[in-house]
Amino acid sequence: MVVFTALTLVSVATAHASALSQQDGSSEGIATHPGCEQLDARACLDLALAAMGGRDRLAAISNVQLDVIGHTALTEQSYRQAPFITSYERDQLTLDFNKGRLRNQGHGVWPEADPHQAESDLTLIATTQACVYHSKDADTPCSPSDLDDTRAALALGPERLLLTAAAASDLHYASGEWLRSTAHSVLEFSWNGQPVRVLINPFNHLPDAVERTTTFQDFWFAWGDVEQRIYYDNWKLLHGVVLPTNRIEQRNGVWWQSMQILDASFNAKLDDKAFAMDAKVAAKVAQSKGWNRDFNDQHHVELAPGIDLYRGSWNATLIKQDDGVLVLEAPISPHYVQGVLAKARSTFPGVPLKGVLSSSDSWPHMAGVREAVAEGLPVVILDLNQPVLDRLVAAPHRLQPDRLQNAPKSPHWRVVSGKQEVGTGANRAVIYPLRGASTERQFMVYFPEHKLLYASDTLALNADHTLYDPELMREVVQAVAREHLQVDTVYAMHEGPTPWRDVVGMVDAAMK
Repeated sequence: MVVFTALTLVSVATAHASALSQQDGSSEGIATHPGCEQLDARACLDLALAAMGGRDRLAAISNVQLDVIGHTALTEQSYRQAPFITSYERDQLTLDFNKGRLRNQGHGVWPEADPHQAESDLTLIATTQACVYHSKDADTPCSPSDLDDTRAALALGPERLLLTAAAASDLHYASGEWLRSTAHSVLEFSWNGQPVRVLINPFNHLPDAVERTTTFQDFWFAWGDVEQRIYYDNWKLLHGVVLPTNRIEQRNGVWWQSMQILDASFNAKLDDKAFAMDAKVAAKVAQSKGWNRDFNDQHHVELAPGIDLYRGSWNATLIKQDDGVLVLEAPISPHYVQGVLAKARSTFPGVPLKGVLSSSDSWPHMAGVREAVAEGLPVVILDLNQPVLDRLVAAPHRLQPDRLQNAPKSPHWRVVSGKQEVGTGANRAVIYPLRGASTERQFMVYFPEHKLLYASDTLALNADHTLYDPELMREVVQAVAREHLQVDTVYAMHEGPTPWRDVVGMVDAAMK
C-alpha cells in the first residue's frame, strides 16, 4: 500500500472516498512527492525517463512520423456556447527534432461550412522561427499561433518533454496535484520564460499531463493568461519507447482538443525538399502583430451622415448622435479598440463617447470590450452574453498586461433583453435581440430614419454572391418581419452595405 499523505490511521474506504473527492489540479492533502518520496527532482525525473524507455532511447529519436486523427471544440464561435460545435482533422505529421522543423499535411472537415465545402487540405511547413502554408502554386504566410504550436510540439511534446525538463537548469518540485483521483508529484521548469509543470504518476512514473499558463495567438488570445493542461493517455510500446497515443488538451477547464495517434514511426530518412519554403513569405510571420494589430481607418464607408463604417476583417462603426458618439462593436483586441476610440475622438472632437455596443458572444467580436471597460464606458450587451463577458473582463492578463489589468475597473453593462432605443435624433438606434436558433446570442441594430440595419455576425457573402450559412440571414429576415421594420440596406460584422432586397432574394433562393 502506497501512502500519499501524512494522514492519521483511517479506514481504506474513507481514504478512497477522500481521494475520489479531490478535484483535478487541487493540491489539498498532498504532503509529499507521491511515488518520489526521498528523491530529489532530478531523481524523480530519471524514474519518468526510465518509464518511457530510457533517456538514451528518447534522445535517439531524431524524427517521428505520426498519422493523427482528432477533433477541436470551436469554442470561439459556437452559436450557443457549450456544448460546442466541432471540427475534425486527419494529419500526416512529421517532427524533425534534429533540425528543429515540422511538416503537417492536414485534411480538415468543417461541418459548419457551406454544402460540399466542408473538406479542405492544408500543408504547414515550419521551423521555430518561420512557417508557411504550402501549396503547389505558392507559399502563403502562416499564423503566429502556428509558430507557437511548432515550438511547443518540438520541445514539449511527449517525445521531447522529459529531455527538455532534464536540460533545464531550474528543474524543481512544485506542489503536488490531484489528477484522476490520484495524487501526483509535479516537476516544474522554465521554458521560453514560462513555467512548465509535468505531473508524474506515482505508480508507473509516466508523465500523465503537462501544464503551463500562457497567452495564445489563436482565438484564445482574448482570454489573456490561459491555463493549459494536456493529458497523456492510451500508452503504447512503440519501437522500444512508451508513448501516449491519446493527447487531450484542456484550456481554462474547457475540453478543447483531442488527438489520437493511429500510427507512428521513428527516424525516417527525410527529404529536405519536403521542408523547403519561400524565405520571403516565411519571414512575414515575424512581422505579424497577430490579434494586437492596429486599427486601420483607410476603408471608410459613410452609411449615412454621422454613421461611419470602417471596414476590415472585423468591422466597426461610429455613430454620431445628439448627445455623443456610440461605437458599434469592440472586436479583435484591446489594442485594436484603442485605435477605434481614438478615431472616434479625432473624427468628432469635443463630442463625448457615450458607450459601446457589443452585439455578439463570438470571442474575436468581443475581445476588445476590455478596453471599453478600462475607459469607463457603458457597454450595451445582450442578456444571454453577460456571463461570458463577466468572465472576459475578470480574466487575468498578467503575461501581456492591458490597461484593464494594470488599472482594474468594474464593467458598466447596459443589458438588453428586448427592444431598446439608444439615443435620439436622425441617428437614433433601436436594438432588437434576434433570438433565433443560430442567432440566439446576437442583437441587431436598426436606424429607422435611414432604413439601415446592422445584422451582427449573420451576413457574409461567398464569391458567387450566395450566402454563407443562409440560416443566419433567414433568422434576421424573420426578426425584421416580426418587428415590422422597413429595411433598405443591411450590413454586418464581416460584410459591407448590401441592398436588403438582394439579401432577401438570396434567402429565398436558399430555401428552394
